[in-house]
Amino acid sequence: MPEISSKPSSVPGRASPLFLRESEIRHGVELLYFGYSHLVSSADSLLAQHKLGRAHHRALHFIARRPGLPVFELLRLLGITKQALSRILIDLVRENFVLQKVGTSDRRQRRLHLTPAGAELEAALFALLRNHMAAAYAQAGQEAVTGFWAVLSGLIPPEDRAMIAALAQPARED
Repeated sequence: MPEISSKPSSVPGRASPLFLRESEIRHGVELLYFGYSHLVSSADSLLAQHKLGRAHHRALHFIARRPGLPVFELLRLLGITKQALSRILIDLVRENFVLQKVGTSDRRQRRLHLTPAGAELEAALFALLRNHMAAAYAQAGQEAVTGFWAVLSGLIPPEDRAMIAALAQPARED
């Protein structure tokens, strides 16, 4: 297996022409594990200051992306149980990071919005991630980033890709 260097390289390791071999796939999985762990760990200390965890971070991210996001959509995006989401939202509302508003056409629906404090925390968390991602993107180059996106998209089940694409659209107030 290729060695993982702690020093950034200007030319990342190239996949072998036999990139579908088990050793190449294992190497990709390992890079994904380590890369993700190091990326999100940059935000852990800031989250800890607020007694929050990574699930809270993901919720803040998606609420920031889609102000007015219905609770049921956040549940789908996070892929967690209703009970787990309930605990997360209780924490975020209690700490004044998230507001739950009643839907305009369906009063049973709860829509989620960041408070100013929530928006500030989410922006600070995103800045930490952005710095790491921007450095990695710059090192890899546009073509590699496009390939990376293609690989990550390929990991998402086809039926969920529309849900991810919809994040770029504002939430509808139903």
